[in-house]
Amino acid sequence: MSQRHSDSSLEEKLLEYRFHSELRLDAKGNPASGLPMVRGSLQVDRDNAPFQVDTSGPPPLSPKDQEPRTVILSTQSPAALKMGTQQLIPRSLAVSSKAKTPIRHQSFGAAVLSKEAARRDPQLLSAPSFSLDDMDVDMGSEGALRRNLRNRSYRAAMKGLGAPSGDRGPSQLSPKLQALAEEPSQPSARCPAKNKFAQKTLGRKRAHKGSFKDDPGFYQEIRERGLNTSHESDDDMLDEPPSPDGTGKADAPIVVKSYRPAQITWSQLPEVVESGLLDTLPPEERKRQEAIFEILTSEFSYQHSLSILVAEFLHSRQLRATMTQTEHHHLFSNILDVLSASQRFFEDLEQRHKAQVCVEDISDILEEHAEKHFHPYVVYCSNEVYQQRALQKLTSSNAAFHEALKEIEKRPACGGLPMISFLILPMQRVTRLPLLTDTLCLKSQGHPERYKAASCALKAISKLVRQCNEGAHKMERTEQMYTLHTQLDFGKVKSLPLISASRWLLKRGELFVVEETGIFRKLASRPTCYLFLFNDVLVITKKKSEDSFVVQDYAQVDHIRVQKMEPSDPSLVGGSSRSSLVPHVFQVTMLHNSEGRQEKILLSSDSASDRARWITALTHRERQGQGPTNKGDLLQVEVTKAYLAKQADEITLQQADVVLVLEQEDGWFYGERLRDGEMGWFPEDFARCITSRVAVEGNVRRMERLRVETGV
Repeated sequence: MSQRHSDSSLEEKLLEYRFHSELRLDAKGNPASGLPMVRGSLQVDRDNAPFQVDTSGPPPLSPKDQEPRTVILSTQSPAALKMGTQQLIPRSLAVSSKAKTPIRHQSFGAAVLSKEAARRDPQLLSAPSFSLDDMDVDMGSEGALRRNLRNRSYRAAMKGLGAPSGDRGPSQLSPKLQALAEEPSQPSARCPAKNKFAQKTLGRKRAHKGSFKDDPGFYQEIRERGLNTSHESDDDMLDEPPSPDGTGKADAPIVVKSYRPAQITWSQLPEVVESGLLDTLPPEERKRQEAIFEILTSEFSYQHSLSILVAEFLHSRQLRATMTQTEHHHLFSNILDVLSASQRFFEDLEQRHKAQVCVEDISDILEEHAEKHFHPYVVYCSNEVYQQRALQKLTSSNAAFHEALKEIEKRPACGGLPMISFLILPMQRVTRLPLLTDTLCLKSQGHPERYKAASCALKAISKLVRQCNEGAHKMERTEQMYTLHTQLDFGKVKSLPLISASRWLLKRGELFVVEETGIFRKLASRPTCYLFLFNDVLVITKKKSEDSFVVQDYAQVDHIRVQKMEPSDPSLVGGSSRSSLVPHVFQVTMLHNSEGRQEKILLSSDSASDRARWITALTHRERQGQGPTNKGDLLQVEVTKAYLAKQADEITLQQADVVLVLEQEDGWFYGERLRDGEMGWFPEDFARCITSRVAVEGNVRRMERLRVETGV
């Protein structure tokens, strides 16, 4: 009660003060001059009547003014058209925001008076309470909003301008903004601290307060502009002239989705804005500076995430106590050496950045570190097979490790990200560096010396990536062949020396035998076989246990023919009635088996995708050199989240990888990774289709150029 009485007294005093101010009276009620005036909407009539709130509305509107103004979010701009079949807008454009109370530039006394007036006449609060002082706007002949409304959503601003009082309803937006289902592939906000970026604009000439080091973010959630294979940044698209025909679907859906704002750019740096370079620098040189600066900022973000891996996981005593020394080494390998290499690389980049506002070049730094200081990446990637195996074993059979890991991943420092996302960071970074360097090459084409230096850096980094891939494959294949040598029992079959530096496993698995003929007559009680397909030989076995197999036959891959069988195929034994009970059938013919004879085997898989994968693997020799003539006509997808291969015929993918789809079956894609040409299967829900024709064609051109310049 006392608080309510205090508030009432305060309001009465403010009203009395405002009354004296409006009538220019002193404390005793006598006329006086020089008293301060408070801005407000109160007025006094000429007959000295008691003061009242001005509730008069605007003058009557003409029929022309009463028609609702059309507000259109254009999806026909060059920038929108290049996005493909769906256009993206920030969430804030489709969600109205609450009005500020009190509004800016309004005194506290006026705010209280406004509340008192609204209590007497509730219609005063029917319109959003924002002032033109809150905007930097140009008003047209009909009061249309032209530019730079600050701190308001688009909908709230237009509604406020169209309805200044309660006498007029809100203006109609046409077409209506419709919030569609958000795409699940986009990562949600990991921690509250990042939400402050949601209101930042992308204005290039607006200085960014602070340094890019203030909040580096997680590298797992960074999507560098240099990875755009169409080679066009946001500025490139916005600077282009509008489409001459201006045609397109006016009712195209506007997709409202969560998105991660771009990192600070070179053009937003205070020192760049204050220097006036943006007014004199050619557009191509500005884009080159952006490409250089992005390598610097993304390296700092990557280094920041590596530091979290070391501090929270590697140095965790709680986690270390749950595993052996060998398991700990397999899990983290030489991550400290990788972090040290990243820190040294970033220091050299930052030193060059501090020395020059407009950096001359960084190609020499890239080339030097790729050739002399990045060898820890090769060691780390070579350990990948042991790392994956150790992590899988610990999480599946070690309850103490699983619980300790869950507790660490919940810490705010980890941002809700799993440890595996930190462990794959070196592989992710080393595969992105060639694309970022290639972007630098493209932006340097107007300067022959810089282009030559950037090309040399690109070749050095591409060579490093090849060494990382070869190291990972070599370790995996060598260990795999030694293991299989101990598991395969040739028995009465002529022995085959398995261990060879040029041999590796392509696919393995168990299949059903549909027709027990030839070598499988003795297997009528167990109509299954277990196949091991190597790059040069197919071995057919009978499974005795999880780590023991009896070899039944084998044949060289060059002597194998595969045929996909359909239920209606008359060659199937028992006709279509039998085949309906045994789906997904295919026939393998060995022209020359271990005894030099021809054998045919009719096999069945569990699913259509498994059959497609077996046929693709068995015919890999035939497919070599028989790729499509025009790769631009094939489907392209962009990987939305990292995928770790679980079988020999699958491919490990990093986020933002672009894959050319060669085949698809039952929820699986078989494709060629554009950056290095490696092929394999992966689930289709880990990628999304690229619908922009400009991006698709740019991807193919970039792939062809990279293959020529780097020898991949």
